[in-house]
Amino acid sequence: MPDTSVDTQSTTPTQVEAVTVRFAGDSGDGMQLAGGQFTSTTALVGNDFSTFPDYPAEIRAPRGTTFGVSGFQVHFAARPIHTPGDAVDVLVAMNPAALKTNVGDVRPGGMVIADEDEFTKVNLKKAGYGPEDSPLDEPAIKDRCRVVRVPLSRMVREKLSETGQGAKEIDRCRNMFALGMVCWLYDRPLEPTIEWLESYFGRKKNLPAVAEMNVMALKAGWAFGETTEAIPERYVVPAADLPPGRYRKISGNEAMVLGLAFAGELASKQVTYCGYPITPASDVLHGLANLKRWGVQTFQAEDEIAAACAAIGVSYAGGIGVTGTSGPGLALKGEALGLAVMLELPIIVIDVQRAGPATGMPTKTEQADLLQAFYGRSGEAPCIVLAPSSPADCFDMAIEAVRLSTRAMCPAIILSDAGLANGAEPWRIPDLKSIDAIEINHPVAQSDDSEVFHPYERDVETQARRWAIPGTPGLEHRVGGLEKEDVTGNVSYDGPNHQHMIHMRSAKIERLADVIPPIEVGGDTAADTLVIGWGGTQGAITSAVGRLRADGVQLASAHLRYLNPMPCNLGEVLARYPRIIVPEINSGQLQLLLRAQYLVNAQGINVIQGRGFHVDELVQGIQAIIEGANG
Repeated sequence: MPDTSVDTQSTTPTQVEAVTVRFAGDSGDGMQLAGGQFTSTTALVGNDFSTFPDYPAEIRAPRGTTFGVSGFQVHFAARPIHTPGDAVDVLVAMNPAALKTNVGDVRPGGMVIADEDEFTKVNLKKAGYGPEDSPLDEPAIKDRCRVVRVPLSRMVREKLSETGQGAKEIDRCRNMFALGMVCWLYDRPLEPTIEWLESYFGRKKNLPAVAEMNVMALKAGWAFGETTEAIPERYVVPAADLPPGRYRKISGNEAMVLGLAFAGELASKQVTYCGYPITPASDVLHGLANLKRWGVQTFQAEDEIAAACAAIGVSYAGGIGVTGTSGPGLALKGEALGLAVMLELPIIVIDVQRAGPATGMPTKTEQADLLQAFYGRSGEAPCIVLAPSSPADCFDMAIEAVRLSTRAMCPAIILSDAGLANGAEPWRIPDLKSIDAIEINHPVAQSDDSEVFHPYERDVETQARRWAIPGTPGLEHRVGGLEKEDVTGNVSYDGPNHQHMIHMRSAKIERLADVIPPIEVGGDTAADTLVIGWGGTQGAITSAVGRLRADGVQLASAHLRYLNPMPCNLGEVLARYPRIIVPEINSGQLQLLLRAQYLVNAQGINVIQGRGFHVDELVQGIQAIIEGANG
């Protein structure tokens, strides 16, 4: 055991390569704020990082119950990382409920920092513990973890009693005390958080006192770390060797907002987002609503169907119509998407997937909407389907959705997920001037003596119809949900014409395979086994494959961001590997598609628990499939 009497002020921090910290408490305890500020400071220090905010589904769960626990996990390192981390090195538990729901994720030998003032008989009972014995004394916890008991609430109240504020306002500063402790523990500077507190609260009427209270609590937490003998060591994670450039912290929803706004600039088009609030997509609506100065419009509709139809109206009028939702809302938008397919208009649908079915677990993540994106409409109604692979990649995929949707004149669905949307990572800001403009195929106005305009006459290269804007002289035409006659767009009930139009609506999406990047294979390209995934599983797959290759297992890996159409070389790539493994956060939807389209014997690794893959379980799953085949 270390000498707990050591003078921590003079102790040189121990250097470590990677750390995972989780803040957990009631939804009103400010865990997201504390975790977010810790992440921002980590970004300024220069570490690579990945975050996982975990929200309760209940809006107002009873305080102190497990249903209301909110968590924020950040994994930061001196090397490139790809996931928010599996096991937790330090858990900050603000009450017994937070301990109960999170302590199982603390690694053996890890640290639990607990606010012992909250471990009262009442709170223990609310969390489902016995009222007599504190779980902090249980051998299952104290023999496995280093438990640091902190009279956190009492110290905050004592420190801030001189401010003259009420108990409720003072208790809201407990999260800053906890943040100050963790910043001391990992040698993070306090100045970025202090500047943010003074800026955020200082510019609001009558709130400078709130900023001062939080700064006092933050500094008190740091001072406690310096003086306590309960934590004999502190640590430092050196800056990561990231590619040179200008970076910022960004979440998936933030990146989606910026990508959509910039896509409008690239296309010289008005972007109008038509949405209905739904977790976890609502932040896209909130973010775009703040960009009015950049010409972005937002419209909050009365329901999901109205939002999709409004987006169609935007695109009919010549703008970029966008709507966003989650799985239940995508189901409601299905009929409107079929109309957009029939009209052959470009709209963008962002599906931030969450755990279902029905309301399911609305704040948890899943990848279960892939087949719905492919087939969730009446009739033969194909759409472009894209899937960002990381929070930062949401920026690129938003631009790609607009580019491909306007090229093929059909809807594009972006399959993000809750893990990507809420998680954050460092984003190297691209050279915006290097991103190609989005070219739009608009017909020119015709004089009165010109030929009759044919709205469904197709471009030879793309097979898409031209985007005729209402009010343009000579381009008068009719639209509607009834089948169109080829070229003229007149209503048609002719069977052979219907089959031809179905083929054409599919063919123009298939032709996009010529303009999307071919899939790239990494790792041991000559191996017998290919691990292939899609969307937000990339980080876990990359980490798992890297770990196995370091142990001498030969593996190749690939990742799909373009799902409909799939890359033109995918069939040739799959044919090279006798063993194909498909990890998914569903029951095997991509696995089913690959089997059907390419006739390969793909095997799945599937976890459907409202979270992303743990790297350890993915490593074990891949090993089990390889050993089973070899055995």
